[in-house]
Amino acid sequence: MLLPVFTLKLRHKISPRMVAIGRYDGTHPCLAAATQAGKVFIHNPHTRSQHFNAPRVFQSPLESDVSLLNINQAVSCLTAGVLNPELGYDALLVGTQTNLLAYDVYNNSDFFYREVADGANAIVLGTLGDISSPLAIIGGNCALQGFDHEGNDLFWTVTGDNVHSLALCDFDSDGKKELLVGSEDFDIRVFKEDEIVAEMTETEIITSLCPMYGSRFGYALSNGTVGVYDKTARYWRIKSKNHAMSIHAFDLNSDGVCELITGWSNGKVDARSDRTGEVIFKDNFSSAVAGVVEGDYRMDGHAQLICCSVDGEIRGYLPGSAEMRGNLMDTSIEQDLIRELSQKKQNLLLELRNYEENAKAELSSSLNEADGHRGIIPANTKLHTALSVNLGNETQAAHAELCISTSNDTIIRAVLIFAEGIFLGESHVVHPSIHSLSSSIQIPITPPKDIPVDLHLKTFVGYRSSTQFHVFELTRQLPRFSMYALTSPDSASQPLSYVNFTIAERAQRITVNTDDIDLAGDIIQSMASFFAIEDLQVEADFPVYFEELRKVLVKVDEYHSVHQKLSADMADNSNLIRSLLVRAEDARLMRDMKTMKNRYMELYDLNKDLLNGYKIRCNNHTELLGNLKAVNQAIQRAGRLRVGKPKNQVITACRDAIRSNNINTLFRIMRVGTASS
Repeated sequence: MLLPVFTLKLRHKISPRMVAIGRYDGTHPCLAAATQAGKVFIHNPHTRSQHFNAPRVFQSPLESDVSLLNINQAVSCLTAGVLNPELGYDALLVGTQTNLLAYDVYNNSDFFYREVADGANAIVLGTLGDISSPLAIIGGNCALQGFDHEGNDLFWTVTGDNVHSLALCDFDSDGKKELLVGSEDFDIRVFKEDEIVAEMTETEIITSLCPMYGSRFGYALSNGTVGVYDKTARYWRIKSKNHAMSIHAFDLNSDGVCELITGWSNGKVDARSDRTGEVIFKDNFSSAVAGVVEGDYRMDGHAQLICCSVDGEIRGYLPGSAEMRGNLMDTSIEQDLIRELSQKKQNLLLELRNYEENAKAELSSSLNEADGHRGIIPANTKLHTALSVNLGNETQAAHAELCISTSNDTIIRAVLIFAEGIFLGESHVVHPSIHSLSSSIQIPITPPKDIPVDLHLKTFVGYRSSTQFHVFELTRQLPRFSMYALTSPDSASQPLSYVNFTIAERAQRITVNTDDIDLAGDIIQSMASFFAIEDLQVEADFPVYFEELRKVLVKVDEYHSVHQKLSADMADNSNLIRSLLVRAEDARLMRDMKTMKNRYMELYDLNKDLLNGYKIRCNNHTELLGNLKAVNQAIQRAGRLRVGKPKNQVITACRDAIRSNNINTLFRIMRVGTASS
């Protein structure tokens, strides 16, 4: 059984998913974590006599080996690592919803402090593609930004939705790192610098990503799912009723291959095989796990797996020895496993007995409906499936329709459908009432996105009098554009918007007429994939969408000017408060109580004005973020209308146009793909 080699209990709360370990002096590993009230604590047990004395850092009153770093804002992400290779020690990076701080802990100074308009929801530090210097890459409001050690903005691109998780991984095995991005639209996107090379659609928000080895990486979703991908193929996944707070790759059983370590919201920590997802180790904390990291915290030459709980408990585990391999868990856990396997054995024996009884009945007499209650159906019974588009009516919206029918007079008692991203909880059960049973059933399906989805069907087939049913299992794919139907040209009005492009195929010039820019992008990406087109430039015009975007850009300008005015007013009021406070204290010392009272009344009113101004600033900032998200999504949509180099050129040119506040150029780029006339 594997036991912790050390346990610490810090008197500081730890924010979930905000734990990092770094050698901030180049030698001693120190734990950094976000804590309450906009602070980050740094635990340094190696040099207890070293005390910081700087504007940002102060000694914790609770513990001698903990220093507190004042951020004065809610911390939204945190990491540590080598930002400047020439220095030989790690930097601490702290992101908030408005800023990114790269902090030199050893010298108590900032590497840089940058304002980030799109916020920082997730952060990763490392080298990306052919960019030589390490980058601090942050994911925010539909945008990705990478900074070097001087704070220079060397990387920027847009993505489909708000970013929740980032990781660097050699996805295509070319020896260079690609960027994995998990976002709110349930997609994992792989960026080779600023080009998307792969997309995987999941069933919920991707909350965590971690590289394992080679092209393999782990992921966690907000619904309690964790799993492992190798490139675009999912190896395995499991779903829990608890939430995965943190995932990390670590070789815990010393077999030379990293396991996926998961910290859960109920305090459980488990290690799962990267190949099968089988649990090889588990332990429990008294509160939710905040983070899982690794480092040589005891400085004995061996890396430990370090798990932290939200209450400040920290445990370190050494990898199991060769003798302990395969026996990392407590014996009581092994007994639970034996009990679980015994239950499976009993279920399988019951199923086998049922099959044997049915086989005997079929051999002993000819088959009729009276035998139906035993679940016996004709041997030639087949299940047919068909997909169609139902345009809907007044009571039902348009949808794709799955029709399931049997080949004889047997009836369908129930249908179970398992499909990702279509049904709540990934499954759907259709159970007709006893009076409406028949040999066919129609099931409405409304996929939220235009993506191909595998429908795994389990259909219960028997007779009306059956108490046991035969289960047919089959898989049917829902095509990518299953929600669209052909109509006669006269019945539909032609959309105002269009996309024109030329390809080296039989149908050389192609026009896509639709007012839905997302649909146009999906069609172009699908065609490019089918025809293996590497680069595609298009001419596009979406008048209605572009007009809406123009209004959003005007609002962004208004919100920026309001923000500047409010900031100036706040600075003026701050100076006035300082002046009033000095005057009030002067009056108190001179025992002029009337003047003192008046000054404090003015101070009280001014404080109320400041609080009201702060609320207005918060609302203004929220509105600004919403509009910036719309702008970033518009750039991403304009990019999706192109393929390859033209796509990257459009995204870069759009950003340059926004920086220079040239709105007309921005719309020209979105239409024709270039700023030049």
